[in-house]
Amino acid sequence: MLKSKTFVRKTRAGGVLKVVREHYLRDDIWCGSEACSECKQESTVLQEDAIIESSLCPYPHYLVPDTNVVLHQIDVLEDPVIRNVIILQTVLQEVRHRSAPVYKRLKDMIQAKEKYFYTFTNEHHRETYIEREQGESANDRNDRAIRVAVKWYSQHLKTESNTDGLKVVLLTNDQGNKEKAEENGLVVYKFDEYVKNLTANPELVDRLALSNDEKAEITSSKVLFPEHLPLSKIQSGIKSGTFLQGTFRASRDNYLEATVFVQGEGEDTTEVLIQGLQNLNRAVHQDVVAVQLLPRSEWVSPSAVVLQDDGAAKDDDVDDEEEKALRISAAEAARKPTGKVVGVIKRNWRPFCGMLNLSQIKESTRHLFTPADRRIPRIRIETRQASTLAGQRIMVAIDGWPKNSRYPNGHFVRSLGSAGEKGTEEEVLLLEHDVPHQAFSQNVLSFLPKMPWGITPEDMVKRRDLRHLTVCSVDPPGCTDIDDALHCRELENGNLEVGVHIADVSHFIRPGNALDKEAANRGTTVYLCGKRIDMVPELLSSNLCSLRSNVERLAFSCIWEMNHKAEILKTHFTKSVINSKASLTYAEAQMRIDDTSKKDDITESLRGLNKLAKILKRKRIEKGALTLSSLEVRFHIDSETHDPIDLQTKELMETNSMVEEFMLLANVSVAQKIYDEFPDCALLRKHPAPPPSNYDILLKAAKSKNVEIHIDSAKALADSLDVAKVDGFSYFNTLLRILATRCMMQAVYFCSGMDSDFHHYGLASPIYTHFTSPIRRYADIIVHRLLAVSIGADITYPDLMDKHKQSALCNNLNYRHKMSQYAQRASVAFHTQLFFKNRGILNEEGFVLFVRKNAIIVLIPKFGLEGTVFFDSKDKAAPSLVFDEQGPTLKVEQTTFNIFDKVKVTISLDDSNIQHQKIRMALTEPVIPGVSVAAPDAEPQAKKTKLK
Repeated sequence: MLKSKTFVRKTRAGGVLKVVREHYLRDDIWCGSEACSECKQESTVLQEDAIIESSLCPYPHYLVPDTNVVLHQIDVLEDPVIRNVIILQTVLQEVRHRSAPVYKRLKDMIQAKEKYFYTFTNEHHRETYIEREQGESANDRNDRAIRVAVKWYSQHLKTESNTDGLKVVLLTNDQGNKEKAEENGLVVYKFDEYVKNLTANPELVDRLALSNDEKAEITSSKVLFPEHLPLSKIQSGIKSGTFLQGTFRASRDNYLEATVFVQGEGEDTTEVLIQGLQNLNRAVHQDVVAVQLLPRSEWVSPSAVVLQDDGAAKDDDVDDEEEKALRISAAEAARKPTGKVVGVIKRNWRPFCGMLNLSQIKESTRHLFTPADRRIPRIRIETRQASTLAGQRIMVAIDGWPKNSRYPNGHFVRSLGSAGEKGTEEEVLLLEHDVPHQAFSQNVLSFLPKMPWGITPEDMVKRRDLRHLTVCSVDPPGCTDIDDALHCRELENGNLEVGVHIADVSHFIRPGNALDKEAANRGTTVYLCGKRIDMVPELLSSNLCSLRSNVERLAFSCIWEMNHKAEILKTHFTKSVINSKASLTYAEAQMRIDDTSKKDDITESLRGLNKLAKILKRKRIEKGALTLSSLEVRFHIDSETHDPIDLQTKELMETNSMVEEFMLLANVSVAQKIYDEFPDCALLRKHPAPPPSNYDILLKAAKSKNVEIHIDSAKALADSLDVAKVDGFSYFNTLLRILATRCMMQAVYFCSGMDSDFHHYGLASPIYTHFTSPIRRYADIIVHRLLAVSIGADITYPDLMDKHKQSALCNNLNYRHKMSQYAQRASVAFHTQLFFKNRGILNEEGFVLFVRKNAIIVLIPKFGLEGTVFFDSKDKAAPSLVFDEQGPTLKVEQTTFNIFDKVKVTISLDDSNIQHQKIRMALTEPVIPGVSVAAPDAEPQAKKTKLK
């Protein structure tokens, strides 16, 4: 023990607590080098003949990066060429404190044996620990600690056998730190200097994050943006109410517009509109920013213009024509609080996928990178391999955004492959939506049950044996992760017994181990077209936890006794063992129910379930549950090429509804049980009622056809949707329900102890949770654990009963769920492009879904496709356009477009821009004389309803 420090701390109760902090030092900490003869170490990490080919260091050497090198140059450190690196405890702690994503990447490198990264606990080594001196900053103390550790290593490895050979090299970006290290006789280099002198790997230079000197060199002298305020001014401004803090979200349709979401008291969120490059002031999508509200006289409305970004680089002049058009259009309608960004509190940058725009200047190494995500600005990078990277999807990281540059500066991270190739595009899709998709690690797989696996007597102790019941599953075709099964039988007393049996995933995934942590991080299984990214390894998802027919499986069962009016008389939860008698598709189950000649147990069970489900559904709808609509498309994939060969909208059968009703009922029953037992830490799911303003577009659309919609409550909305009809327009009601779906809020997970509003608006249920899909949703695993504790079938653990940890987990689950939905839509969009690629131009009927100032957005029901038809073009004279916000209507010459108008369009694929391939739509009916129209943007709407 070096010394103990004693200090007092006041407790909440007002008392005084004496705290003793002790710092232990040791002299038996290994150095990790196989060249060392002094340390008594059982294994070594650092190689003795550690040669990285370098003209600066043409000898074996170990590298010691300081904290800033790790934080800013992690992309280079991850390259396989960088090996034999000593990560000091000082550096590891600082990185952990300053950047969680970089810390995770650093830990992964330390665990990768082939990287030879060694962690040296210098803060607990007798000869390398140092005290902070009086007047010394924490940063200076840490820099000195790093230099002391490097000096110790250099002397420690100078043994008789290694007098001139192996050296220890300090890498830094700090000139002051470098000079002090040189004074101490250390071998030290600036990181970029070291990388630029790697003889065998010149391409690594492209991955260097720009230094401040280089950033200054790239930018012009003309100041384009206001200076960001320092953090101290921002904090005092937020405290005084001069500034507001919120999350910056860029517009997809308009790169000159964004919204900052400011969290208020409880659920309240204020939306501040930001328009124009100077007001956006270098904020990037998802940054946390400080905004200042403009005077009310300068408030504007969100623009109704859809900007066609032509992909051309703009020069450093922010006052262009588009910005003027934006301001003119915005002054016409209802105004919103409008502001400007005065500073950035937290950058939320990540590596972005996209493509390189080669510079027109010959021999130039500076090029613009266009991100795949339209909400991210173009990034200026330096690369010497531009000709190789042309046509490739690449990843680029932002280093900074100076006030005298139209674009942020960044550096190349890695190439993902040729643009347009299915594998490359799928990788981009997963990376852009932050979907964890790497193979499960050996550490995670080590917690899987050993095969062959079987049910043991120990497993049966707290379980009911239900193998005799006629249980069956009903799922989509090709489903291998079957997590629910059902049964229905008549009891001797004339009532019915109905059971929902759910795979007992929590039996196999125990709290806190690597398998559990990985599942919690992934949060959900992601279903792409023709591919599934599992939340849990395949041994569980498609085998041991999948309730396949004719095999014994562990389940968690929710069993009701009901009368023939579907009224619940008793509810019972139990861990069980089942043996499913059939794995059916929805179509197969429907055929059994409809075939009057079939009288077997499975068919009779299905008929009983279907009869009860209809009653349950009617009761739900009477209570005010919404029946909304969304177009889901299904691709038929070629088994050899894996290309889509057919596309159709999904048809729903009675059996879809049958399964859904019992899943909903089980979720409600379980929600009530876990909340009764654990009122502070139940994991529940709620669906907030939309604010009235959300319904504006729905009300206007209905009014345009002289239909009245009531939005006072979910029941009022459901009832008015039921009677909304237009003579001779059978598709009107479906369109109205599609639009109503767009008005809804997102359903979210929450912890009961952290919220008071549990209501599920869409299902008209006072309480709800997710219990029925634990193979593909981590929320359900937590719910299973809570339910198991409540019935005495399992033991609890601290995190399960900690409402703050539950709440943090819910935040991650909500994020993963949302990103998985976006990834699924993007996958449908990509496969739709593949589908149209070889089909030439198709003529189809569609309906106007939205009207904009310069365009109409058209829905093609046959393909579940939504696209924009523009009426203005940069290279042609625009027709006469009159936009009425109140309608909303758009008059083009003498033709007026309303929401839900029927139109005919041609559909074709424009692949002239390989990164942003577009489904183009051109209007064929109604014919507008003298107007040729076409549109770049069409997006398949594979949107599931947000309610459940």
